[in-house]
Amino acid sequence: MRNLTEQLTQYAAYHRDTRNIGTHFVGIPLIVLALAVLLSRPAFALGAFGWTLPVSPAWALFIAATLYYLVLDVPLGLTMAAVSAACVAFGAWVAQAGTATWLGVGVGLFVIGWIFQFVGHLAWEHRKPAFVDDVIGLMIGPLFVLAEALFSVGWRPALRAAIEAEAGPTRINPPRAHAARP
Repeated sequence: MRNLTEQLTQYAAYHRDTRNIGTHFVGIPLIVLALAVLLSRPAFALGAFGWTLPVSPAWALFIAATLYYLVLDVPLGLTMAAVSAACVAFGAWVAQAGTATWLGVGVGLFVIGWIFQFVGHLAWEHRKPAFVDDVIGLMIGPLFVLAEALFSVGWRPALRAAIEAEAGPTRINPPRAHAARP
């Protein structure tokens, strides 16, 4: 299994245009929230000692993802656990609404999130998304966004430098040259 630096470096190689990274700051959280919403049904109440906890497929997904993130890096995994818990709580809240609202919010967030992703890749990065070559990119995307946000406030400069040494610095890609039309 690749370590945190290797995972983030591979993902970063597909995301060097700052505008594309910006679209990911919107698209990926929307997709994660959509999954939390859509997977919050059905929910089953588990409880003991006077408390109950609604458990849903969203919990299973986010617990599995968090365990993977913790294996890669404990501090980053714990931060992602807090973010994931907030997403699952939001999903559970939306899932209490009627079916039309639940589906509308979930599908709407999902579609809008993917639109942002593909605009970033098609308009600015000019490169296919990372998950096309390695499906683990779907798991690394949320971690990448969190790491990039933390890098922006000075977190772990050595990790950022290691990623940029391999993937290159972020930049704004020039527009694609279009072939002249006859």
